[in-house]
Amino acid sequence: MRANLRFTDAGYFWGAHKTACMDQGIDMEKIALVCFFSYLAGSVNFAILFFKISGRTDPRLRFSGNAGTTNVYRQAGMTWAIAIFLLDLSRAFAVAMLAMYVIHVQWLIWASFFLILGNRFPCFHGFRGGKGVANYLGFTALVVPWAALLSAITWVSVYWIKRVPFIASLFMAAVLSIGHAQSQHWALSTSIGSCATFALIFFNHASNMMQFGKDQPSSLPTE
Repeated sequence: MRANLRFTDAGYFWGAHKTACMDQGIDMEKIALVCFFSYLAGSVNFAILFFKISGRTDPRLRFSGNAGTTNVYRQAGMTWAIAIFLLDLSRAFAVAMLAMYVIHVQWLIWASFFLILGNRFPCFHGFRGGKGVANYLGFTALVVPWAALLSAITWVSVYWIKRVPFIASLFMAAVLSIGHAQSQHWALSTSIGSCATFALIFFNHASNMMQFGKDQPSSLPTE
């Protein structure tokens, strides 16, 4: 009897939450579908496809092991790196357009989160992909243009000072996340999604941070 009451209470509260969301113009089923589509779209890795079509070695097998713009530049040159970067931006822009048309604006950031999740763990490429920064930039360029512009300026500034791409990318991701949250006046769903997206990108760069730490000379005195 107690178990039945708990089940009933849970159903009641879920139903009330769903009704409240519907009253605000929020359709949770549509949000779930958009997030699923975003993940699938992110799982199409243009760097891996390009290397496979052109008969090159898998980009994940050399240098940083990342299937992204920087590693494409190291292995195939600037022209192809720019092409992959623009493809990532365009794909993210298209996902943002769909999301803006289908779901409530305060939930858009979650489409970006799942786009980046797909880029990092692509179901079409053995769950080993890129870092997702270009996708985050492309998505934000449509949703919060001023944040995208400011993040690009931030990236250039930090890179000019530190000369380390991943550090500049983390600063860029932070600016993009703050921009999303601020644009919705720090609404809970957007703020949580922004924090989750930055945390995901931070996690995606864990190997870079560990390698960077190993490469730094020790500050401890040696005998």
